[in-house]
Order: sequence, then structure tokens, then C-alpha cells
Amino acid sequence: MKRRKNKSRKWIWLGLLALIVFFIIGGVVKSNIKENPKVTVDTSSIQSINELVTGSGKIFPEKEIKISSDVSGEIVELYVVEGDSVQAGQILAKIDPESYISAVERGKASLNNAKAQRSISKSQVAGSKAQKEQILAQLSNAELIHERNVKLLAEGVISQAEFDNSKSNLDALYANMRSADSNIESSEEQAKAADFTIKSAEASLRELQTSLSRTTIKAPVSGVISLLNVEQGERVVGTIQMAGTEMMRIANLNAMEVQVEISENNILKVNEGDSVNIEVDAYLDKIFKGHVTEIANTASNATSSASQAALLSSTQVTNFIVKIRIDPASYQDILQNNNYAFRPGMSASVDIFTNRKEDILTVPIQAVTGREEEVDGKEQLNEIVFVVEADTVRQVTVKTGIQDDTNIHIKSGLEEGQKIVTGPYSILAKELENGAKIDIIDKEESKEE
Repeated sequence: MKRRKNKSRKWIWLGLLALIVFFIIGGVVKSNIKENPKVTVDTSSIQSINELVTGSGKIFPEKEIKISSDVSGEIVELYVVEGDSVQAGQILAKIDPESYISAVERGKASLNNAKAQRSISKSQVAGSKAQKEQILAQLSNAELIHERNVKLLAEGVISQAEFDNSKSNLDALYANMRSADSNIESSEEQAKAADFTIKSAEASLRELQTSLSRTTIKAPVSGVISLLNVEQGERVVGTIQMAGTEMMRIANLNAMEVQVEISENNILKVNEGDSVNIEVDAYLDKIFKGHVTEIANTASNATSSASQAALLSSTQVTNFIVKIRIDPASYQDILQNNNYAFRPGMSASVDIFTNRKEDILTVPIQAVTGREEEVDGKEQLNEIVFVVEADTVRQVTVKTGIQDDTNIHIKSGLEEGQKIVTGPYSILAKELENGAKIDIIDKEESKEE
């Protein structure tokens, strides 16, 4: 009995051993059998392609003016709140004018003083001229006397002393005449200086009066107060001193634009006038129309020359600002219930239609991959697709053109109706080779794997 049990156990162990060996051999054989790549396919076809450049950004008014005070002081009156509509010339706020009124009064006093000095100078000119006329009369009489004394001295009627006395009197009058001319010239120069002083005082007064008038802040254009940064009682710094305090902004909310950043790889595709589809986060499932109005010439991250070195070594993406005007006709239905369709700062994304081609040969964009090939001793990256022929694939080099989100234009290398491999990406980009056998699966099966 014991011997029979031992024999049974032996056969059981032999059976288990045989089963293990079977599985090991089966695994080795299976591992040596290479499965064909499982791929999805599609067909080249004639379609139209809209080439798109996408971007995201914010909505801004096309025209928004920053209002700052030219003068410093306390806001004593504030007549508007954010959201108010204003007309050009309307008073928005007042800065405390007391100090500027005093300055104007001082300016008027200085002007009056300058005018008084000019009157004094003119009086001095008149007095000097009158003195000269008096001297001229005396000089004329002295010349006659001296001429007569010359004859009388020759005749011996008068003494030499009398003659010398008349000569001395004549010379003194000549000296007085020169002095009078000098006084007149000096008085006239003083009068001219007084005229210049008056002009300077008038200019200073005009400047002070202008500063006084600027204590009343008026709207330069019509629009809506889109931003209000100050409250009544606050002090503001005038623009004469540094940048000044931005008090508020006036915007035209009837003309809005989207400002987006476009990368340097795509900016050359964009042109003024390109049509645009605009999606605004605030309006779900609604597309607005627009067109490109302005393209920046300088990158948005380009700064002053002082930081050029930092800019050159920066690894951040280089973007350019593109401005897109929103077509009012595309949001007229919104205006039926709202005064304005958009508010500054709303988020938006855009699709810019940069190029369109009709009836061209296309394939799904994922069907095109790149492979390096040696040409004339140099490595060259070629764009290729894999054409399906029965249960194998043939590698074909192609030239591509414009593309959209799903399809790409094939300029050469393919014909309409050819089956091409579209995925999976890992097999298409790395594993698949020319002449390889494949198993075709549908796209849903590919997703499950």
C-alpha cells in the first residue's frame, strides 16, 4: 500500500515537471514569433484647407485715454464714477486751486510792477531829451558868443581872460551835450529792458493762469469711464513731476479689439486684413468675427537697451502682439439687452485664417513623420508617409504645404485615393520600416490599446 502511494506521488511530480517544461518552451517559442505592427490607415483625398494661427489674449478698447492731472494737489471735487458716459469737454474733477490762485495774483502784481518800471524808464528818456534840448539852446548861444569874441580878441577889444572864459564855457556845454546823449541812450536801454521784463511777466502770468485752469480736469474725448483710480480727497502728483498720477481712463466701448500674442514661428504667416474667428470666455458657444488691424514690429518681451544682454540670454518664448478688431455686426444681437457687448480685460482666443487653398491633395496631419536619410554623405531629415500595399507598407518621401488642425497639403509624392498609415504615433515615428508587414485595425481599437 505504501509503495503504491509513493508511485502515485512520483507520477504527479513528473506530470507537474512536464507541464512546467511545456509552458517554458511555449513562452520561448512565442517570444521568438514577432507580431506584425497594428496600425490605423486612412485615404489621401482632395479637400480644402484653411491654414490657421491660433492665439489667446485680452479684449481692450481700440481707443482708451489715460487721464492724469497736469498739476499737483488735493482732489476737492470728483464728478464721475466708473461706468459713467461722458462727453468731450465735460468736467470730471477739480484739484484744490487756492495755491494756484495766489500764484496768479503774484504774477499779476509782478506784471504791474514791470509796467510801472517801464513808465519810469520812459519818463527818464523824456527828461534826458528835454535836458539835451536845453543844452542845445545854451550851446548855440555860447557858439555865437565865442565866434564874436574871436573877432573882438583880434581887434583888442576884449582881454585874453575874457576870451578864455567864453572858450571854457563852450567846451563845458559840449561835454554836457555828450553827457545828455549818454543819459538818453541809457534811459532808452532801460526802457527796452522794462519791455522785456513785461513780456517775461506776461509769459509767467499766462503759465500760472494755465496751471490754474488745469485744476479743472475735463474730458478730452467722449466715451465711458472704464477705470477710476482715485477718490475725492486724495492727493495727486502732476505730470510736470515724474509720470504723474493716473486718475482715470476714458474708453470707446463701441469699438473693441483683441490683443493676442503670436509666437515668432507663426508671426510671418499673419498679415493685416486676415479674417479671424474670436471666442470670448464670457460667451459660451458663440463665435465673433474680426480682422487683423495691426502687427507689432518688436517682440513683446523686448525691453530697453540696458537689458539687451539679459534678453539675448533669455530662454523665454519670443512673442509679438497682434491686434484684431471685433466686427460690430457679429455682436449686434447681444446689444439688444446690453449697452456694451464687451468689457476691457475679458479673455478671448482667436483663430487667424492666414491662408486658404481649394481642392488640394491632403492626408491626415499625423500621417506625416520625419526620418533622417543620408544624401551625398550628409544627414538629411525628410518628410515621409507609409503607403499601404496589401499587407505591407512602402515608405514614400513627400513635400508638404499648408496645414490646419487635422489635414496637411501634399504637394508631391502621393496620389488621390492611396491608403496611408496614420498611427499609432509610436509605431509610425520609430518602429515602422519600408516593406514591413502590418495588421490594420480600426481607430477605436487603437485607442483601447
